[in-house]
Amino acid sequence: MPSPHRIALLFNANKVYDRHVLTGIGNYLTSTRVEWDLFMEEDFRSRTVGIHHWRGDGIIADFDDPVVGETLCGMPLPVVAVGGSYADPANYPAGIPYVATDNARLVRLAYDHLIDQGLQRFAFYGLPPMPGNRWAMEREQAFLEMTRADHLEGLVFRGSPTSAGGWGVAQEAIADWVRALPKPIGIIAVTDARARHLLQACIVADVPVPAEIAVVGIDNDPMAQLLSRIPLTSVIQGAEEMGHTAARLLHQMLHGGRPTQQRIIVPPKGINVQASSRHVPMNNPHVMRALHHIRQYACLGIKTDQVADYVGVSRTLLEEHFKRELKLTVHQAILQHKLQTAQQMLADAAVPLADVAVRSGFTSLQYMYAVFRRELGCTPRQFAEAVQAGEDVPGVAEPLTVPKRASL
Repeated sequence: MPSPHRIALLFNANKVYDRHVLTGIGNYLTSTRVEWDLFMEEDFRSRTVGIHHWRGDGIIADFDDPVVGETLCGMPLPVVAVGGSYADPANYPAGIPYVATDNARLVRLAYDHLIDQGLQRFAFYGLPPMPGNRWAMEREQAFLEMTRADHLEGLVFRGSPTSAGGWGVAQEAIADWVRALPKPIGIIAVTDARARHLLQACIVADVPVPAEIAVVGIDNDPMAQLLSRIPLTSVIQGAEEMGHTAARLLHQMLHGGRPTQQRIIVPPKGINVQASSRHVPMNNPHVMRALHHIRQYACLGIKTDQVADYVGVSRTLLEEHFKRELKLTVHQAILQHKLQTAQQMLADAAVPLADVAVRSGFTSLQYMYAVFRRELGCTPRQFAEAVQAGEDVPGVAEPLTVPKRASL
């Protein structure tokens, strides 16, 4: 058997985007039975120190880091670059195959989704201009071009880099921006991490999401979902396809082939729509504030009286507003949110049913079973099996702003 090729992977695997690219590389190796001896930094960071002395056969690297790009240009080994797409072709490295995420289409998916929600004002929460953030600048520019084409004003806020020491000041700055925005408005965040900051700032600023601010991120990062009180809508990058394509190109080059394309732009896979962007205009400000509170705390066991206290009206008055606006009681809205949360969690076979019950706010697994039988005509296990098998499910709870039924 010939010795396996020695390949260096220069990625920051602490980032979700890079991990998805690496997953795509691994999928290519598994599906083709290609055997490579892979090198990565032990702490998962991308470091180029000593790379010129590395005795290997090829490199796949994240060229969004300008230091990586500068170091690897002119290397005698086959190199495949991965990174963000550029509006100006001159920004791509000369003579190196480049597999890029389509920044313009990422933003377009988010922008079109917000338009579909009936919004007419739009903003972008980006990153400060730094050499390693060129992809973020491309996304920001794409957003501004889209809003200009529609004769709209695109508002941009870049904020500051995140650090523990300056986080309090940074969060207050985001909250001030959120308070000053015209509303209702849709905001595209350059990443899910920035989208999570934005959702936190909306809570600090006491601005309802998505009634007044609808938020869309980019990355579909499970960690951002886990750490956000309000489920985050996010554009799904084609990062795994990028990794698969980069590995295929390098495989060809290692065997004497020449890439037929110097640049391959990979489109996004789609958009995962969650509560953060499901904007439905609300006529009643009390209902709007109540739903904002329910989305944050329904799964923590809040009661109708606590919602009324937050809104600042009596329970009786709040119930009247809910029945007029939503044809629901406050309790029914809370229960509906719990049911919807449980349904989303049941799509993941790795989550035990008992954990689903606790995390979605049901007082016991038995109570969750009773609610599922009453509202959907099936048990949680039956619902999970149907979802995981790709079959038609017995029923799906609608978002809070569009009640499915009044018998919850």
